[in-house]
Amino acid sequence: MKLEALRIPAPLRGFAAGETQLFDVTIEGDKVASITPSAQQQTKGTLLSALVEAHAHIDKNYTVQDVGAARGNLFVAIDRMNRHRESWTGESLRLRMERALRDAWQSGTRALRTHLDWVQPEPPAALAVFEALREEWRGRIELQFVSLTPLDLFADIEAGERIAREVRRAGGVLGAFVYRNEGIVHKLGRVFDLAQQHGLALDFHVDEGLDIEATGLRSIAQLVRARDFRRGVVCGHACSLSVQDDTVAGETLALCAGAGIHIVALPTTNLYLQGAWDRTPVQRGVTRIREAAARGLRASLATDNVQDAFYPYGSYDLLETFGLGVQAAHLAPADDWLDTITVSPAKALGLAWDGRIAPGCPADLLVLSATGEHELIGPRGRQRTVIRAGQPLESNEQ
Repeated sequence: MKLEALRIPAPLRGFAAGETQLFDVTIEGDKVASITPSAQQQTKGTLLSALVEAHAHIDKNYTVQDVGAARGNLFVAIDRMNRHRESWTGESLRLRMERALRDAWQSGTRALRTHLDWVQPEPPAALAVFEALREEWRGRIELQFVSLTPLDLFADIEAGERIAREVRRAGGVLGAFVYRNEGIVHKLGRVFDLAQQHGLALDFHVDEGLDIEATGLRSIAQLVRARDFRRGVVCGHACSLSVQDDTVAGETLALCAGAGIHIVALPTTNLYLQGAWDRTPVQRGVTRIREAAARGLRASLATDNVQDAFYPYGSYDLLETFGLGVQAAHLAPADDWLDTITVSPAKALGLAWDGRIAPGCPADLLVLSATGEHELIGPRGRQRTVIRAGQPLESNEQ
């Protein structure tokens, strides 16, 4: 197969391009065989590597009709989902989780990390469903999970041990919800202890609010450096950075850069939940993506919630999330930020391929209709052909 006259945005190039802007890409089998300058003068579209979803919740998506939208209140959403979780069954979970994976697959996603609500020491029902789906979807979407546990539960030593052992058995990532907890440093230290003892990476929901005093991200960065923790740490949300003093926020980001922390911005949920609902909101809650990049931290953009109490809209099309992030955080030119849904999350998830397009890389690609960066987030520009293992994906293929 030969793809002709395509733009390959600079952050996705794993080859020397010089001044060339249009490329012909030859695919042989399931690999990219060659990339050469195109003799054509007009572009036919934009080539991306397949998308990588760094932060989702496929256990609770598609429940908004049952629980209602929380309309800007994070803790109302948490309470509603806690009550609704009591009715979850393996069958209902599987239906929702499969629907999410089909949506992501057809949109061009090759890997997805989901957080699974884990609010008791015992494994949640969603874990067994996830493990089954991980096997069934192997070769299509690489699936990872994070245990999403309230930080305070780790104060119970036996509970924390049980969770960590089960996460390790199931090949997952240890996680926690962190927001202005009493004794936060001690409890975070316990999570780090468990991760080190059981050989686990970490992934936190942190500072998901507009409280200027929420500094969980800073504490995590300090612990990474103090412990010389090298198994990988991802931090999602970090909304409080958006309202803190520039100097304070900058110091925290510098600590994160030194600790090698990966930040995930979640524009849909944070724009919906943060800021006022009784007037047009001024504070919006999207974390400091551009300031992080200035310190060498290339954040990811991710979907987070889809049609549940936390965010009642949305889908698993990462290009929609990207478009919202570009507008909300003024990420311009948009081409320069396409690594937020490809290369950056691939690195954060530790994938074998970092998503840079080069001869010899997997032929897991998207050809977008967009002929320039200003078309990237429009509906026509987002029209795509999904190529997996060197073959176009049929629109009805699951």
